[in-house]
Amino acid sequence: MFDFLFYKRYLNCQFCLLQIKYIHLENTKIHSLKIGVLTFHRCINYGSYWQAKGLVEGLQQRGHDAVILDHQSSRVNFSEWKCALQPVLPSHVPASDHPLYRQKVEKFFKLFDGLPLSQPFDLNNPVEMENYDLVVVGSDEVWNLSHPWYNYCPLFYGDGLKTKRLISYAASFGNYQASWGLDKDWANKLFHFDHIAVRDDNSSTIIEQALGFKPEMVLDPCLQFPINYEPRDLSQFKAPYVALYGHNFSDFFIREIRAWADAEQLPLVSIGYRNDWADENWLTADPHDFANFIAGAKSVVTNFFHGCVFSLINSKPFVCETSAYRSIKVQGLMNKLGAERHLIMENTPSDVYHARLSEPLDPQIHQRIQSLQAVSNAYLDQALAPKMLELS
Repeated sequence: MFDFLFYKRYLNCQFCLLQIKYIHLENTKIHSLKIGVLTFHRCINYGSYWQAKGLVEGLQQRGHDAVILDHQSSRVNFSEWKCALQPVLPSHVPASDHPLYRQKVEKFFKLFDGLPLSQPFDLNNPVEMENYDLVVVGSDEVWNLSHPWYNYCPLFYGDGLKTKRLISYAASFGNYQASWGLDKDWANKLFHFDHIAVRDDNSSTIIEQALGFKPEMVLDPCLQFPINYEPRDLSQFKAPYVALYGHNFSDFFIREIRAWADAEQLPLVSIGYRNDWADENWLTADPHDFANFIAGAKSVVTNFFHGCVFSLINSKPFVCETSAYRSIKVQGLMNKLGAERHLIMENTPSDVYHARLSEPLDPQIHQRIQSLQAVSNAYLDQALAPKMLELS
């Protein structure tokens, strides 16, 4: 006699086995996801360009169909371009520098066109945005509610994004301090993220206070992924030279750096911004020029976050003066890597300048970078992995 109940159980068992095999196959093969990277990709800033390019290319190297989400805003463009044409304010920008900064901006525009971009859509009304399997928010100061033109932008908190899944990578609150707290409405938006990773302690504290858990700490894309820059001829600069990157340095810092460079008979060459106390100023350099320039320098003097990052990438001796706007993220980076002694304060002795600018980097810094690269890779493995199927 046919046992229908037994046969039904048999079929259920076979179905379960098939599902288990399917789950195994799904989790062992490479899944190519359609990924959108949401970041500040049109800033006239070397670090901003390279972090965006590095992250999207890093995701592509993992086998994914990744593009940068090309959000557009006339308001943001006006603010960005206005700043780029007079970038050293409140210091005076001489009229003779305006065409040079314009050349720099035009070079950035050409490079932006070469990035893997999505179809453009409105920053404040992303109805024309395509659908994605996953959107990565970051890196950069994407959650900075004090940013001069991206502040309180809901898109970077996930609103309106057409995606099945949402994660962050190396996101930062910039100079928005943890002590200020995160408004409940903005915190609630972050609960929609499937995974959250930040790049600095301040951002980690904000997430922990607002959401109740400690996010993963990962590296800036420039430290995590290869920087694929085009070789450029820098023969106009006679080696050895000291790369100067930043602007509006403090008087005490200028005096110490100038005295050290004169004593060592090394020319100070400022890239991207005019510093009248430098021996030379190269205002028209594009991001590839910048990458080559730092790689060829004897040492680096900066007050910018990515000035530190590119010094580390190229194992260059460096010093960094912290500025009011960048102090949180710069100090966070140095603390994370055990490189605090490269930060310069007003009472820093002259011999410390000499040591930091003349001696090789502490090997433990690179060991720490390698360790954090492994952590960052593990985070991406988990965040990009397919979700497990549930058995019936």
